[in-house]
Amino acid sequence: MSSNTVVEQMLARKSIRKYTDKEPTDEVVEAVVRAGRQAPFAAQLGSVLLKRDRENTPFRAPLLFTICVDAHRLELVMARRGWKTMTNDLSLLLFGIQDACYMAENMVVAAESLGMGSCFLGGTPYKADKVAERYKLPPRVFPLVELAMGYPAEDPPPRPRYPLFLHLFEDEYADPDEAELAEAMRVMDEGYLSQDYYREAGYMVPLQGGREETFTYDDYSWTEHMGRKWGQWLGSSEQLVKQLAGRGFDVVAPAAEGSGWPASKDEE
Repeated sequence: MSSNTVVEQMLARKSIRKYTDKEPTDEVVEAVVRAGRQAPFAAQLGSVLLKRDRENTPFRAPLLFTICVDAHRLELVMARRGWKTMTNDLSLLLFGIQDACYMAENMVVAAESLGMGSCFLGGTPYKADKVAERYKLPPRVFPLVELAMGYPAEDPPPRPRYPLFLHLFEDEYADPDEAELAEAMRVMDEGYLSQDYYREAGYMVPLQGGREETFTYDDYSWTEHMGRKWGQWLGSSEQLVKQLAGRGFDVVAPAAEGSGWPASKDEE
C-alpha cells in the first residue's frame, strides 16, 4: 500500500504516560472533542467530562477526559416528545458503550494528528460513584473510561499485537491449531521481552491461591500477565452491578413483555 499518513499514525499508536509541561489550548481541546462527536453512533449516547489539574491527574497529564454513557440526555429529549424509556438497561448500556468507545477512539486519533499522545484508563467503571460525585453527574450517566492526554515527553515503541491470522477470520471463525497458537504467543511474549516492558514498568501480577512463583522478569511476559489478570481477578460481577445500580442502571431486572429486537421484513 502506498504511504498513508492516517494508517501509519494508527499503526504507530502507543500509550503515553509521561507528558511535557506544554498546555493544550482551548482550540486544540475543542478540535479533539469535535472529532469525537463526529464518530458513528446509535443514539449519541456518549458525553465527555474534562479535568485540567496536573497535580491530581494520572501521569500529571494536562488533560483528563472521562467518556460516559449518557442515557440522561437521551431521556430528556424523549420526554420532550412524550416518550419514556422502555428499552432494558442492559441493551441501552451496550449501545451506549459502542457510542462512547467510537467517540473515545476518534478523540485519540484526532489528538495524535495534533501532536499529542494519550493513555486509556480502563478501571473507571469500578469507581463510577467517585467520578459521579466529582463531576456532580445526574442519574443515568455512567463513566465508562478515562483518557489522559497531552504532549508526549517519551517515545516508547508500539506494543506488539497478535499476528493478523489470529484477528481476521473470513467467512467463518477458525480456532488456531497448536502451531499457530504457539507462534502467536511467541510473537507477543518475545515482543514485550525485547522491549523489557514488564521489568521497566515493574508489572508482575502476584499469584494467588498458593501457586508457586516460577517466573522472573527474564521470562515474565504478556501471555503470563494476561493469564494472571483474567485468571484471578473480578470473579464476581457484584461490584460492577452495584456501581451501575448507583448510577441508575438496572441490568438484572426481568425482561419486559414485547422488549425483543424488532423483526425485519425478512423475519416476519
